[in-house]
Amino acid sequence: MSPVSVLWVDSVDEAHETATNAAGWIEENWGTWLAIGLRIALILVIAVVLRSVVRRAITRLIARMNRNAEAEASGNALRGLLVNAERRRQRTEAIGSVLRSVTTFVIMGTALLIVLSTLGIDLAPLLASAGVAGVAIGFGARNLVTDVLSGMFVLLEDQYGVGDRIDAGEATGTVLEIGLRVTKLRGDDGEIWYVRNGEIKRVGNLSQGWATAALDVEVRSEEDLEEVRSAIASAGEEMSTSAPWDEVLWAPVEVLGLNSVTLDTMVIRVSAKTMPGKALPVERELRWRIKRALDARGIRMVDEESLAALRRLEGEPDAPGHGRTRLEKGPARGLEKGPAKDPAKGPVAVKDAVDPAKDALKDPARGLAKEPGGLGRAGGAGGPRP
Repeated sequence: MSPVSVLWVDSVDEAHETATNAAGWIEENWGTWLAIGLRIALILVIAVVLRSVVRRAITRLIARMNRNAEAEASGNALRGLLVNAERRRQRTEAIGSVLRSVTTFVIMGTALLIVLSTLGIDLAPLLASAGVAGVAIGFGARNLVTDVLSGMFVLLEDQYGVGDRIDAGEATGTVLEIGLRVTKLRGDDGEIWYVRNGEIKRVGNLSQGWATAALDVEVRSEEDLEEVRSAIASAGEEMSTSAPWDEVLWAPVEVLGLNSVTLDTMVIRVSAKTMPGKALPVERELRWRIKRALDARGIRMVDEESLAALRRLEGEPDAPGHGRTRLEKGPARGLEKGPAKDPAKGPVAVKDAVDPAKDALKDPARGLAKEPGGLGRAGGAGGPRP
């Protein structure tokens, strides 16, 4: 037999032996492989089914919360505005999205670890490496982690929602969007602010609870206070019963009383509790109604310009400091050195110049400077006109 034939026979025998061994090995282990495959398939099926069930349960819970919010809004207009249904829907949808993502990550991650363990892979080195990598990533992305955690707490605690007007420290505006990392605001001038949630150290929500509409009504000091109070109260009562202000006003308009008194004016403080974010329109409407009520009763509201014009019409001089001076202790006013003029007799000579304040201390009767119209001011006290 030739050497080539011998080599060919040996190769055939070796191939046959290898095939026989492989077939035997497969026959011995196919049961194990089948069991492992079935186990992996079962793990994946259970994970997918569990994920689907949990996500569906979360979706139903969110839908139920939205229905409850809509029922509250339709049952009570004020409460529905306070607990805005749309805001509740957006908040619950955001929370539901976070919960679905977290449950998916936990369930599928656990299933992956079980599959690796089933395949006989040692998880200890893998978990140790993952832990080291997680620490490194967390240290490098600590700001991102802080932003995400802060965003989650903003949503869970309902610190603010879409449509709320907030003061976030660096920026103030209306909330357009709340994300896990940033909050988007629209400022007063129309600009868009992107505020990282982790950078918000304190936040003031101007749209929660209630707001206060406060304004000052200035009238001439000669007006009857009771008449002024009655006019303001009637205007506030009329506004409280008129649509749509009857829902915007959460309490009757209050006349708090006399806030300050000047030589020519009285300032009366008016206050009203309103729906959040509605203080400014309430102030405008209330100011308009009060003005009409005062005009109807012949009560005039005054300011610096109208006072000056009024004095000119009455022939009074526009003396410096004459006008809105509060009742407080100060130097002598309305006294000037030099000759005083008498319309009938002409200039009246005055003796040697003296200090009017000192002269007033000696003779209180001389401390009153005569003004046109017979109105006097107490020199040194700044008191009201008699």
